[in-house]
Amino acid sequence: MQNNKNFNMMPIAPLMIEHRLIEKMIKLMEEELHKINQGNEANPVFIEKAVDFFGTYADRCHHGKEEDILFRELAKKKLSSEHRKMMDELINEHIFGRKIVGRLANAKDKYTNTDYDTTKEIVECLETLVGFYPSHIKKEDKHFFIPCMEYFSQEEKDEMLDECWKFDRNIIHEKYQNIVKQLGA
Repeated sequence: MQNNKNFNMMPIAPLMIEHRLIEKMIKLMEEELHKINQGNEANPVFIEKAVDFFGTYADRCHHGKEEDILFRELAKKKLSSEHRKMMDELINEHIFGRKIVGRLANAKDKYTNTDYDTTKEIVECLETLVGFYPSHIKKEDKHFFIPCMEYFSQEEKDEMLDECWKFDRNIIHEKYQNIVKQLGA
C-alpha cells in the first residue's frame, strides 16, 4: 500500500523534494541574519546568491512548475471551494515572495553600489523570507499537494510528471539565454 501511495503522489514528489532544498537555504539565511544581528556587515556575495537561488530555483523552477503545470491542471478541475481558495492563496504567496526577493536584490545593489546603508532593509527582507517560506511550504506539503492528487487520474499524473521533467531541462537554457540577451546579444 505504501508504494501505491507514493506512486499516486509522483507529480508532486519533485515539488516536495525541492521544498527540502529551499528549507536548507532558509537555514543559511537564518545564519546570515544572526551574523548581521551580531554586528557584522551584510555579506553582498551571500545576498546575491540568495537572490539568485530564490529567483531561479525557488521561483522560476519550483513555483514555475506549480503554477505552469499543477495549478494550470487543477484550474481545469471542479475543485472544492477550500482547495480553490487555497490555490489562489498560494499564487498570491508566490507573488509576495517575488516582491520580497526583488526588494532584497534592490537593497543589495544599493548596499554595494552606493554610500546608502541598506542593512536594515536587507535584514527586513531576510527576516520576511525566513518567516514566510516555512509556513508556505507547510501549507503546500501538508494541506494542498496531497489532497489535490485525488483530482487526477493516473494518466494525468504521469503526464504532469513528464512535463515537470521537461520543464526542469529547459530552466538552465532559459536562464543563460536571458543573461546573454541582457549582455546585449
